Amino acid sequence: MAQRFPTVAVFGLGTTGRHLVDALVRGGRRVIAVERDEAALRRGRGRVTAAESAVEFTTDPAAAARADLVVEAVPERLETKRRLLARAHADCPPETVFATTTTGLPVTEIAFGSGRTDRTVGLHLFPLGPDREDRAVEVVGTPLTGDAVLADVRELVRDLGRIPVPVADRPGFIGGALTMAYLNNAVGMYERRYASRDSIDTAMTLGCGLPMGPLAQLDAMGLDTARDSLEALYERTGDPRYAPVPTLAHMVTAGLLGVKAGRGFYEYEAGGAARGGEGDGLGEPVPARAVRRIGVVGSGTMAVGIAEVCARSGYPTVLVARSELRAKEATAAVERSLERGVRRGKLAPGLLTESMDRLTAGRELQALGTCDLVVEAVAEDIDVKRAVFADLDRVCAPGAVLATSTSSLPVIECAMATRRPEDVIGMHFFNPAPVMRLVEVVYTVLTSKEALGTAHAVAAALGKRAVDCPDRAGFIVNALLFPYLNSAVAMVQEGWATAAAIDTVMAAGQGYPMGPLRLLDVIGLDVSLAIQRTLHGTFRDPALAPARHLERLVEAGHLGRKGGRGLHLHER
Repeated sequence: MAQRFPTVAVFGLGTTGRHLVDALVRGGRRVIAVERDEAALRRGRGRVTAAESAVEFTTDPAAAARADLVVEAVPERLETKRRLLARAHADCPPETVFATTTTGLPVTEIAFGSGRTDRTVGLHLFPLGPDREDRAVEVVGTPLTGDAVLADVRELVRDLGRIPVPVADRPGFIGGALTMAYLNNAVGMYERRYASRDSIDTAMTLGCGLPMGPLAQLDAMGLDTARDSLEALYERTGDPRYAPVPTLAHMVTAGLLGVKAGRGFYEYEAGGAARGGEGDGLGEPVPARAVRRIGVVGSGTMAVGIAEVCARSGYPTVLVARSELRAKEATAAVERSLERGVRRGKLAPGLLTESMDRLTAGRELQALGTCDLVVEAVAEDIDVKRAVFADLDRVCAPGAVLATSTSSLPVIECAMATRRPEDVIGMHFFNPAPVMRLVEVVYTVLTSKEALGTAHAVAAALGKRAVDCPDRAGFIVNALLFPYLNSAVAMVQEGWATAAAIDTVMAAGQGYPMGPLRLLDVIGLDVSLAIQRTLHGTFRDPALAPARHLERLVEAGHLGRKGGRGLHLHER
């Protein structure tokens, strides 16, 4: 079979254009790379890593006449793209196919401006991060695009070792619509000084397993490109989630465009490596109280995981459950987890015995009286947690730090159930606690510096990375993650795309560990709905209202993987 599109012209050698050139050359294509002037061509040529023998670099747009496919990868401005493709239409034979790499603009309008509505497609790539061979590409058809043209473009994508995902011409398609709102939300969090740059990026990489934090991702994308994409999406939808945060516009005006300019949210060396960070937000070192013994309240998955981590890290650990039976079950669960670690060669056999010797469990709260730090990990119910903290206030020694592992409830509510709110803090461990390296340390307006310092010191001793955030619904991770997940459910609800297509784009395109809908099934749709309702109830933002499809699934008892059915079907 003849190779589809043996010669491809690429207009623009920015982030997207140069990745496209490299991918095309690896796929055996001859590439004509076109830039607007010699200076831009020189910069773009320096970014391309493909063998120069396979690329013709030029400033002459008429050179595209020799291409079978013309791809524009120029800035996100409708008239710029339409003018470029209209010029190519005049130069190229009638059979030449056109593609636009837009994220936020309507492919249909670009196609009309190009003069060949039946031979213009959208080609939305995800060039950030490691160049994997399974990355998805959104292939966008318009109502007028020819089926044969779409089939040929999809085959080209497969030839390049990528996964073509057919999508409709909707604002942002799948990847842009979900990703740009999430990135803009992260800039807003940074602008409000809710969390430091490093805390935001660390939270999302360690807490969610993302290949890149949102602010680093914006730097790699180019802040001007991000701003233009958001402007285009906002203009098309009127959705305030896409209104560019002022900080983004200010940085672009100042020339802080990210990696390509040497400075954005981070500063970069000549090779693109980021220089030193801001730190985790603690500033000057703060005093920490000595912690010799740790207590854990609860017997569920999180309590068991936290107890294992503490005992394994050398702390005498006391676990208190609501019954002797639950305490024994929790101890057995810790032992099974440690045995798995030994079998897999991740833990030394001696560590199992030592850890179990350090762990005691029972039902009497008085056993926590000698603990210097107690972590509450009971049900995610504020009344239950307040009752536990009132009891801890009664039995724990003065100066003991009392922590809640809540993922969404107000820490201040727990603090005010005690007579020592200055000693109360949030320590949000992530599941599974023995594996996940992140701990969100959540401080209230009354938390003392000593309690904050103690939480950081213990997290470090447990081998965790702590990030600071104030006591606000969702903290860092959930405040950024759940609006994105909720938007993905809304896409299914509104018929934008199938759950499989959405998950493929975000996992194989953006490089996320799993797609948003599969992640919701893993978390549990009932748990996810509760968190989304908390966010909506706290901020009263209509955009945070739970998607009706999510509510209906929970009402029907389809709770995700644990029930065998949610947004996907699961084997039980």
